[in-house]
Amino acid sequence: MKLTDAAVEAEIERLRNDYNVKLAKKEEAIRYRRRQYLYCLRVYERKGKELAAAGVTMDMLENMEAI
Repeated sequence: MKLTDAAVEAEIERLRNDYNVKLAKKEEAIRYRRRQYLYCLRVYERKGKELAAAGVTMDMLENMEAI
């Protein structure tokens, strides 16, 4: 069965308006955001370990912030 361009466009439009497609896209977006947040936290952890190894403390950073 060969789809015409019009049939493809009609099917895309139908699926774009489908509740189940919207539901799945929303779930995927939430999952993606959570993974991005996880990756950011891992970067912060790695950077924090580097700072701690260099002797940087929270007090030092708070003093820098006050300047």
